[in-house]
Amino acid sequence: MNFARHLSLLLGLIFTLLTGAAQADSAGWQHYKSRYMLPEGRIIDTGNHNVSHTEGQGYAMLLAVNYNDRATFDTLLKWTNQHLYRKDIGLYSWRYDPAATPPVADLNNASDGDTLIAWALLQAGQKWQQPQYTAASNALQAAIVKHNVIKFAGYSLLLPGASGFNQNSSVTLNPSYFVFPAWQAFYQAGHLKVWNDLTTDSLKLLGRMRFGDPQLPTDWVTLRADGALSPADRWPSRFSFDAVRIPLYINWAQRNSLSLGPYVAYWRQFDRLATPAWVDVLSGAKADFMLSPGMLAIRDAIMANGAQVNDNIQPQEDYYSASLRMLTYWSLK
Repeated sequence: MNFARHLSLLLGLIFTLLTGAAQADSAGWQHYKSRYMLPEGRIIDTGNHNVSHTEGQGYAMLLAVNYNDRATFDTLLKWTNQHLYRKDIGLYSWRYDPAATPPVADLNNASDGDTLIAWALLQAGQKWQQPQYTAASNALQAAIVKHNVIKFAGYSLLLPGASGFNQNSSVTLNPSYFVFPAWQAFYQAGHLKVWNDLTTDSLKLLGRMRFGDPQLPTDWVTLRADGALSPADRWPSRFSFDAVRIPLYINWAQRNSLSLGPYVAYWRQFDRLATPAWVDVLSGAKADFMLSPGMLAIRDAIMANGAQVNDNIQPQEDYYSASLRMLTYWSLK
């Protein structure tokens, strides 16, 4: 009886310590939810007219798993399935605008959002031992491969969406949609070669996306059938708010990867708090404002300054900056 009592006390102490650590670690998460999540489970993009998109739902679902918040995860998943899921192709429409009629006007998907949701579902299935999450992740992964992965110009590619990005003689890519740690997790779980092929070929492509004097990729890139790469014509030729996620995902999959070299070399030119938010790789023009706190967290993470990264959201941070900050924080765990 004494042994049983002592064991019970010991287990209780361990639980208290673990719970206390989790609570201490969750202040940022509670702040994130209160600022950007509606009660029904919709994440609002506060910098973009409070629309919602699969990117935001996926980010929040990943964070919910990492903060061990299953109730919030289920709320997020339920809203996403009810409002964005497309049964016809097994993917999610990318954008929800509460001010529009209908709120989902564009049925196309965004492959990064789908990837983030599939990754969150996989993590949830593993963490909470719930096979229904794992099955949903597997189905979503299969739909991504079917509708968004192609072979083109000798590369395995992830198209940004199921329609509108393959012009036959060229394709449009968004390299910030290359979510390397998710592909790594998919391969480790299912051993499907496609995820390794995407990783290998996407890193090769990034190695060739060294545009202009900054030698950096742009938010949107055109790949032609002959293998030539250039900044995409329909968007500014900037390393900017999209492309800043590239080094985050590379470092998350492989800490201190050699592929981080161009980003380190570029950011090293500037003082930490005087780094422009974007640069036009062709003209050399730079933003007249500095990196947001979330973008700065990414810079810190890959510049061996990870001690600066935390999940303490600042009052002025919008949804996107806060999300980048929180994701970078967890990428270093």
